[in-house]
Amino acid sequence: MRVLVIDDSASNRRAITQILESAPDVEVIDRAQDGAEGLEKARRLKPDLITLDLEMPRLDGFAFLRLLQQVAPTPVIVISSYAHRSDVFKALELGAFDFVAKPSRAAGLDTVRVDLLAKVQAVRQVQKRGGNLSEVRRGSEPTLLAVGASTGGPQAVHQLLMGLKGTSACVLVAQHMPPRFTRAFAERLEKAWGQSVTEARGGERPQAGCAFVAPGGKHLVVVRTEKGALELQVLEAGSADKHVPSIDRLFESVARCGGAAAHAVVLTGMGHDGAQGVGAIARAGGVVWAESEQTAVIPGMPQAAMKTGHVTWVLPLHELTQELAKSVG
Repeated sequence: MRVLVIDDSASNRRAITQILESAPDVEVIDRAQDGAEGLEKARRLKPDLITLDLEMPRLDGFAFLRLLQQVAPTPVIVISSYAHRSDVFKALELGAFDFVAKPSRAAGLDTVRVDLLAKVQAVRQVQKRGGNLSEVRRGSEPTLLAVGASTGGPQAVHQLLMGLKGTSACVLVAQHMPPRFTRAFAERLEKAWGQSVTEARGGERPQAGCAFVAPGGKHLVVVRTEKGALELQVLEAGSADKHVPSIDRLFESVARCGGAAAHAVVLTGMGHDGAQGVGAIARAGGVVWAESEQTAVIPGMPQAAMKTGHVTWVLPLHELTQELAKSVG
């Protein structure tokens, strides 16, 4: 994989290069210190992948992304600091493939090695596939709709919510995302959706026509209180937890509380998170949906769910959204 690194910091360029070239079959073919230089090199060198800083002189990352789609469409992984987390979602809307969060310049970039190399592997999988990088409810309780997503998920969750405007479901989202990014993610979804979307804090009551996003670094589950009411809980991650937030844990809690009225959706992502949880949904009598590889950026998670035999519907995202809206009402 031939990679172009764009960052205005010389030390960052060196650090990113060292991380990338520590992986087999990855070569950094060139580096650029701003968007203008990066655009010229992208057009001339035609890399397989670009890593991109957003804050740069002359031509910033946003302008670069707009122009890149016109002159040399290429997968882009944004490397952004926690201080500018809302900018990440703007970059995703402009066509970036995914992002990696760097803690701070002082902390150095070595801490993001695992995450960055995993995202590179995700791009490699898409390119190998030739993909385009692009029960009756109790009383008045809302239908519980649990959504799990990982790589490529922010755009997929956005599209899913757009198709659920006016429905009576309460949407609970477990998106694999670093801490401190999920609040900005929820705010951006709310602005686009026009209905309430918040980062869950715990203690909330699920309501019809609203959505809650699991906070990064913690688990979101729904429980039934001693008085029989539904309530959201936010749980600390354990040392043995592989995925935080856990899609499996969310799905299992929704199965316990929602029963046959529950719905679970597995969207794009790497790995197997959600595969265990869909079994719980199915055994409770609920409905399980999975995004087909036709639209999933990374089909690993949906395919793992399908292999369990518990998935009811497998559809491209636009069709899934339409059918799901009819089902939850």
